Amino acid sequence: MATPPNQTEERAKSKRIGALRSLLPFMAPYKVMIAAAIFALVLTACVSLVLPLAVRRVVDNFEGDVLLLDQYFGAALGIAALLAVGTALRYYLVTRIGERVVADIRKAVFDRMIGMSPAFYEKIMTGEVLSRITTDTTLLLSVIGQSVSIALRNILMLFGGLVLMFYTSPKLSGLVLLLVPLILVPILTLGRRVRRLSKENQDWIAASSANGSEALLSVQTVQAFTHETPSRAMFADVTEKSFVAARKRIAVRSVMVAIVIFFVFSGIVGVLWIGARDVRAEIMTIGELVQFLIYAIMVAGATAALSEIWSELQRAAGATERLVELLNVEDTVRDPATSQRLPDLHEGEICFEDVTFSYPARPGVAALDGVDLTVSPGETVALVGPSGAGKTTIIQLLLRFYDPQSGRITLDGIPLIDIARTEFRKLMALVPQDPVIFAATARENIRFGRPNATDSEIEAAAKAAAAHDFLTALPDGYDSYVGERGVMLSGGQKQRIAIARAILRDAPVLLLDEATSALDAESESAVQRAVEALSRDRTTIIVAHRLATVKKADRIVVFDQGRIAATGTHDQLVAEGGLYARLARLQFTEGLAAE
Repeated sequence: MATPPNQTEERAKSKRIGALRSLLPFMAPYKVMIAAAIFALVLTACVSLVLPLAVRRVVDNFEGDVLLLDQYFGAALGIAALLAVGTALRYYLVTRIGERVVADIRKAVFDRMIGMSPAFYEKIMTGEVLSRITTDTTLLLSVIGQSVSIALRNILMLFGGLVLMFYTSPKLSGLVLLLVPLILVPILTLGRRVRRLSKENQDWIAASSANGSEALLSVQTVQAFTHETPSRAMFADVTEKSFVAARKRIAVRSVMVAIVIFFVFSGIVGVLWIGARDVRAEIMTIGELVQFLIYAIMVAGATAALSEIWSELQRAAGATERLVELLNVEDTVRDPATSQRLPDLHEGEICFEDVTFSYPARPGVAALDGVDLTVSPGETVALVGPSGAGKTTIIQLLLRFYDPQSGRITLDGIPLIDIARTEFRKLMALVPQDPVIFAATARENIRFGRPNATDSEIEAAAKAAAAHDFLTALPDGYDSYVGERGVMLSGGQKQRIAIARAILRDAPVLLLDEATSALDAESESAVQRAVEALSRDRTTIIVAHRLATVKKADRIVVFDQGRIAATGTHDQLVAEGGLYARLARLQFTEGLAAE
């Protein structure tokens, strides 16, 4: 059974509408616009409250002076025009503020999420993060851009109407107030349940988004293993749970609204009955009764609207909690308060000093166990060994996607934890094992390595990566769209684009994680020559399973179960026997047999 991510994590949750206070910092920059919106809101509320006074005079003087009656109708028309202008101004300002604040929140959450370390994404699915950025902020937009202003207007109408009701008839107003406790009780009791169900609904929506995102991003694997039916069932199950939570919320809210409206309008009927008797007894005029009735309807309408808006605000409070959780989440990898400055001449010396590390998802398994490794400036070091031996972990730690539990890693003698991550990462170019290709053109994908690169520099990098020929053969050449995650390219083509991107970056440290694993023999030979030329003046770390690609490395480091098992050149390690010699014998013998 799927479980909403928010229910699987232990964290403090606000149970109050006060969670909306977290939005104040985002609204603070727009104080002038908010003040103007409040002015328009107060103006329209006051104008609305004045209208019944005009109606009373019209009713009481209906058979009086015709000229005076015309003046009253003229004044009513002017009030209506003022009400129209004020309402339009309020709508424009409030809606604009809502769009602006929500856009700022979306940017703030994305800014925070794009800088989180991979350890964070081991505990939360990207689909849920995207759901919070989209679904939750859309909910906030409806509240900030509409519900809040309507709530404030109805509060003014409620209290203004009550005051004018007492001014019109204290007796009838006192009878109306007897109904207040009957109205507040369902709002307060059922409102809490609505808030809880709203948050549960949002959690299931996020889980549904995460489930669907994962399946669609892996659609080829899903179809290859004929897993469409189970995938549909899983998505349907989570989506149905979201609907069930929404149905419960809607049912509770409907009951609450029904109770409130019944008591409100029953009170109006009762008060109208008593008022009609007072008119017959000439205790009050027909105009006063009409005036009181209009104010009573205003108060009743404001109360009913506030009961509905209260539910919306509670939903928004739940959404705000979820967004604030992302904004306030603590990352396990942090930049130092004061970053040390790297030397202007980057030598690229890398040192791992007694480094021990376990991934957060597998705390009991050491990915690296007491590793000591020094890579000299300009040296090419190859990391080889069985899968899971710790080779890729070296690159993960060197890029500081994670921090080791003990030991330290230095770049040019400075610990990485003392340098801002953006500063030392500028000195590194990465070609990952699974190259990331963006939904853009081939040119833009290569330019990702250095955004200010010229077209000629991009083409030179592509030629060096043996990518130029296939790129020029595409329908629009370098400007061909390659699809989401590069679906229009082969695995080898994607790797060559990733290599071209690294070549274009022209960084002093080059990191290659199985960079040629998806290439054919001819392309691999061309890329290998490019990598050799590129690595001559750079510190290069190559992770490889195919030993043929690392034979020319200055040094080969053999990893086994998170430890360094052997170090040396290809010939030295073969002569020593051991793990590397066994791997070499297997690979080269298989290669000869295949030929």
